[in-house]
Amino acid sequence: MTGTPLRVGLVGYGLAGSVFHAPLIAATEGLALDTVVTSNPERQQQARAGFPDVRVAATPDELFARAGELDLVVIASPNKTHVPLATAALEAGLPVVVDKPVAGTAAEARELAALAEERGLLLSVFQNRRWDNDFLTLRGLIAEGALGDVHRFESRFERWRPQLKGGWRESGDPAEIGGLLYDLGSHVVDQALVLFGPVTSVYAETDIRREGARTDDDTFLALTHAGGVRSHLYVSATTAQLGPRFRVLGSKAGYVKHGLDPQEAALRDGLRPGTGWGTEPEELWGRIGAGGPPSGGESPVTGGGHPVPTVPGDYPAYYAAVVEALLEGAPNPVTAREAAAALDVLEAARRSALEKVTVTL
Repeated sequence: MTGTPLRVGLVGYGLAGSVFHAPLIAATEGLALDTVVTSNPERQQQARAGFPDVRVAATPDELFARAGELDLVVIASPNKTHVPLATAALEAGLPVVVDKPVAGTAAEARELAALAEERGLLLSVFQNRRWDNDFLTLRGLIAEGALGDVHRFESRFERWRPQLKGGWRESGDPAEIGGLLYDLGSHVVDQALVLFGPVTSVYAETDIRREGARTDDDTFLALTHAGGVRSHLYVSATTAQLGPRFRVLGSKAGYVKHGLDPQEAALRDGLRPGTGWGTEPEELWGRIGAGGPPSGGESPVTGGGHPVPTVPGDYPAYYAAVVEALLEGAPNPVTAREAAAALDVLEAARRSALEKVTVTL
């Protein structure tokens, strides 16, 4: 790619901004991290230390006041600010990337999408887990028919965090859009929709397990897809023994994969995309197989099936696709309307858990 890089303004420099967005933007050919917006002096210093050429602004208004000097705005601030900041950026004539969840409701997401379409601007949602190594591997297996017709998709994004960390993500205030349903749930629901399409019914259980917690920290969703697949999705901060990341059962074979994609841990450790990025050792590969002893079935724990090489994870591919969309008119890697469909499911899950009913979409 040749020419002047697109200048990026990054709003927010907490976990999402500093660990995910800033490093990935800086590593993407065709993008240049121009400005970081944060009012926190320590985070301002952190941004300057990590990116010596970056400019720092204390407020989003400072950034939007010089919108003509930018080519893209990335919103990585707390969830409750996503809609107003994305709206302001679009009204300033700037394409926008918004971290997930793009909004608190599907209606708000669709209103943002309509505004972007009206202005002829890109509005993309950072659903980075579409580029996890295990998800890319599973998509390939399904596409090549290795599992046959998939009957059940089990997906777990579980952690063991018995002590509260504090902050808006654990706030009980609905305006904060906190809790695991909208945090990790945004990822597992999006992945299920990408793999198996629209959902016709949603059942959910949400619990608050930890002492002092104010919002859900242990949640289960059961989705029925229009094509017949059933997705069972688990997100938790209270899992003392982790289950498999994926267990996928089909008419020909099943696939079981343990462990999380390594990219987040690498970014947290200060590593940057390059040679060997997103790879994992052979002992972490998932296994595929069917059949077994007369008792039926087999287990990866007992050596059943055979290992499947895990495709390298590729978070950098998201921003590379954003560049192609802006410069070449290529497809938006994750549209706001796709994100709205996931929010339809999350809203139905919240209602299902509250009213103890199965919700039809």
